[in-house]
Amino acid sequence: MRSRERDPSRARRDESPTEPLLAVRDLAVTFATKGARPVRAVDEVSFEIRPGEHVALVGESGSGKSVTALAVMGLLPDRGVRVEGEVLYRGRDLLRLPARQMSSLRGNDIAMVFQDPLTSLNPVVTVGVQLTEVIRRHEDVDRGEASDRAEALLEQVGIPDPGRRLREYPHQLSGGMRQRVLIAIALACGPRLLIADEPTTALDVTIQAQVLEVLRDLVADTDAALLMITHDLGVVAGLCDHVNVMYAGRIVESTGRDRLFAEPRHPYTGGLLASIPRLDAPRGAPLTPIPGSPTLTIPWTEGCAFAPRCGHRQDDCTQAPPVLEDHGDRWLRCFHPLEGTTGGHAGRGGAARPASDGEAVVR
Repeated sequence: MRSRERDPSRARRDESPTEPLLAVRDLAVTFATKGARPVRAVDEVSFEIRPGEHVALVGESGSGKSVTALAVMGLLPDRGVRVEGEVLYRGRDLLRLPARQMSSLRGNDIAMVFQDPLTSLNPVVTVGVQLTEVIRRHEDVDRGEASDRAEALLEQVGIPDPGRRLREYPHQLSGGMRQRVLIAIALACGPRLLIADEPTTALDVTIQAQVLEVLRDLVADTDAALLMITHDLGVVAGLCDHVNVMYAGRIVESTGRDRLFAEPRHPYTGGLLASIPRLDAPRGAPLTPIPGSPTLTIPWTEGCAFAPRCGHRQDDCTQAPPVLEDHGDRWLRCFHPLEGTTGGHAGRGGAARPASDGEAVVR
């Protein structure tokens, strides 16, 4: 497949690996609803992605991961939404780009794989038309060449008989194939940055592994940077270099993948790891879920939002908001971090039953 960014050596010549490709600075997203108080879905979010780097945003549903990605892509609605901060792509603030320039970047330099292919693909347009449309929108090629490249893309993502699939509609494909089509569309123009938003959520375990392998190989082949949005730490373990853990719209821990799995420090990170089934656990050993639900929280302006669910909570956790601070090997937002923990056992003490009166606990 030919593309202006398919040559990794060219990407290395154009960009310094020490300079961030994407730098998000104090991003905040507020939704205004009629007759109700505004909702701050994302707050004080900052992270960087360098060329070729794979970075994860991890957290439960409702933590603000997808809203962060949509803000970066400029896909949030104009009405009822206020986006603040900076999203610097190669030094340019995407939040202040004119709509025409942002449309040119989207799909060309920055692309996104959405989590639900059945609703992301147009049900009344063939797969071939949807693929060639992206190629011809951003590159000066005729219809025949675009069709040839679309067929090569489907073959590259592992779809059998790609020529026939180009003539089919999304409902005629399986869930795994539809997800591969979305990956092909996202990578059609060789983007420098790929955002994958829960790309395997609706797939069974076997197909998840296949799709992730395709995604990992294609990103490596193109030397693209990757922002992986997921709640599955197993995906992070096999795909990402750096992990940002989000809770209630803010990043609570940010560090390298190996450090995070070896020694999580935030009680929420420990709880996520402890809730994963372990192959080395005794037969019949119970899982250790994080108690409560993501809605069981307090505003960040009053204290730590995770405090109602945290077994390490102390009085100061609900008296002032913790600040994201540099701890040498990681950034951490916690007054009382976990100590001396390793791997998936970390959160067994960090996410114990909260010391609160009459609050529901998920078992």
